[in-house]
Amino acid sequence: MRYNFLPSFARRKGRITKLQETNLSFLADYSLDDPNTLNNDPSFDKIALEIGFGNGEDFFSFAKEKTNTLFLASEVYKSGIGNLIGKIREHSLENIYIHEGDIRNLIFEEKGFKFDEVYIICPDPWPKDRHHKRRLLNKDFFERIQPCLKHNSFIFISTDWKNYAEQIEDALRAFEDKFSIETLKQIPGRELSKFQRKGIKEGREIYNFKLSLI
Repeated sequence: MRYNFLPSFARRKGRITKLQETNLSFLADYSLDDPNTLNNDPSFDKIALEIGFGNGEDFFSFAKEKTNTLFLASEVYKSGIGNLIGKIREHSLENIYIHEGDIRNLIFEEKGFKFDEVYIICPDPWPKDRHHKRRLLNKDFFERIQPCLKHNSFIFISTDWKNYAEQIEDALRAFEDKFSIETLKQIPGRELSKFQRKGIKEGREIYNFKLSLI
């Protein structure tokens, strides 16, 4: 069954450099379709999901320090994927799989994905009121992500848009028996991302959440 999601990202064709294009030719080496590839790897203590890694710079720095964690990292834009593949190959990192496209079409269709941690750093804010329905984090998302979480797992969320933070809190009220919610000054182990730094520069506050599966 394929879900008919509203796109949570703007459809655009970014410029791809020759180096990114070359790196993209290795995408198959890092692609993942079978959840058992993650779940049955004894080399790692944790399995984590990164939704929307942008240009890959900030995520790569994080993943490089968490060598005990196996990541499934998703992005919709080829330029960012090309950047990340280049970083992985340059440093011979072995704890990252990549999914190109809307991650919901993978983890919500393929039964069996189980994550210890989920990271969603600065998802597309869709700031115009008429576009709020396209935001990734809503009641439907939190309902569907639950079966993909292990016992005692965590979801870390960060946004620099106040009304998006309020929308997230509103959506989570329906799951007070499923998640405990904590606000954080900073996501553990993460430096400020490009978009977080941009938000601060433009005068916006950063809102961080830690959701613990009860």
